[in-house]
Parts: sequence; C-alpha cells; structure tokens
Amino acid sequence: MTSNAASRPGFAATLTQKGALLFGVVFLIVGIAGFIPGLTMDMGSMSIAGHGSMALLLGLFQVSVLHNIVHLLFGIVGVLAARTARSARLYLLVGGIIYAVLFIYGLFTASMTGAANFVPLNSADNVLHAFLAVAMIVLGVILPRVGARGRA
Repeated sequence: MTSNAASRPGFAATLTQKGALLFGVVFLIVGIAGFIPGLTMDMGSMSIAGHGSMALLLGLFQVSVLHNIVHLLFGIVGVLAARTARSARLYLLVGGIIYAVLFIYGLFTASMTGAANFVPLNSADNVLHAFLAVAMIVLGVILPRVGARGRA
C-alpha cells in the first residue's frame, strides 16, 4: 500500500526537474555575479536600467541592476519549479519562449541608445539569449520523454 506522496517524485527527482534546477542555479549565480566587482567590469557605470549601463558581466554581457534582478528572479523560479516535473517542464518551455522573445527584441534594440533598449542588451546578450531559448525549449520537450522512457 503506497500513498500518493510516496509515489510522487521528490525535489529534482526527474530529468526535467534536474534541468529546471540546473538552469535555476545558473541564473542565480549569474544574477549574483552581476553585482560582484571583478566579475562585472565598469561597476561604477551600472545603472538601474537602460542602455546607459556600461557594466559588463565577464567583460562581455551588458548588465544593469534590473537585468541582474531578473536573472535572480528567473533563478528562484527555476529552483522552485524543480519541485514537480510538471512545473519544471513549464519553466523550461515558458522560459525558453521568454528568451526567444528577448532574442528577437534584442535584434532590434541592441544597437539602439534610446528608451527601447531598457534591459540593456548587446550582441553577446543576443547570442546567449538565442542559445538559452533553444536549449530550454529543446530540454522542455525532450527531457520528459527521456525520463518517461527510463521509467517504463
């Protein structure tokens, strides 16, 4: 006789949950790193938001306070999503779609200096956002199937 709680997978038990947890932890690390001098160059030029922030995470990725906070929040959501397979899959798929939209947005705004580039974004961010979009969507589709095949 097994209870419902016993038959339900635990925290980060499935491949999908592990994927969400991995992305969540990476986003948390990136969000924290965006506030650490040395990892982020030109910290003195970091603005709350907007293209005026010249702070560069790892000397490549343009960041602002808002950008770093978004990474932290995205990380927290990923860690929380790892609690169930369904929420982990949703996190990967919706997160991937969000990054696809950010990639498209960045294609039009990365070179702009106006209010439209409020995130801020540069070319390195665009490449990373394209990679994250593809990786998260592919993992959100494939991992549940691989995990289901492994349990059968």
